[in-house]
Amino acid sequence: MRKTLEAIGFVLLALLAGITWDAVDGPNPLPERIPTHFNAMGEPNAWGSPSTLWLLPAVAAFVFLLISLVSLFPGSFNFPVRSTPVSRPRLVALTIRMMAWVKVELVCLFLYIQWTIMQSVRGGHAVLSPLIVPVFLVAVFGTIAVHAVAVFRAARSLRFSPPGDGSRHPLAFPQGLKPSKSRPTGGTAKAVPFQNYMHLI
Repeated sequence: MRKTLEAIGFVLLALLAGITWDAVDGPNPLPERIPTHFNAMGEPNAWGSPSTLWLLPAVAAFVFLLISLVSLFPGSFNFPVRSTPVSRPRLVALTIRMMAWVKVELVCLFLYIQWTIMQSVRGGHAVLSPLIVPVFLVAVFGTIAVHAVAVFRAARSLRFSPPGDGSRHPLAFPQGLKPSKSRPTGGTAKAVPFQNYMHLI
């Protein structure tokens, strides 16, 4: 899933750059004066040159690459739950997948804004839907919330699960000892070296 999202993100970035080039330097460029900013109602309140459209692809590419760079260092991740050697790989995988979703949603936002500006200018009626920002925020925070819940569930379910990589469980008996099946009837109890319990501290 993550690799698919990464590929989709790069394709959307390329598409964003392509339509921007077509609007600025293509065979059918936009007029010399286009809306560059919109108010809360989606109405233009600032105008400028079509070359300012390159700002959106530049910002999208910068944020996309920045998030991608952060995802390359999972050792620096801090989680809102306690991570163990058993649960951390799952928590890291969920966090990286969340980043991939956010990157795709971000590029989709810039692509929609760019396309809407271009079509509205060519249609003679410059307007941007006022719902785009609220919808985008709901999508991003919804993605974060879903993955946060998944992180909490994964940490809880793997907290006391025995690891599958051959490592010892934190609550396992010390090496060389086995739980007694019967209560001792007498005699002197065998002393257990303190070092055998150091892994429980």
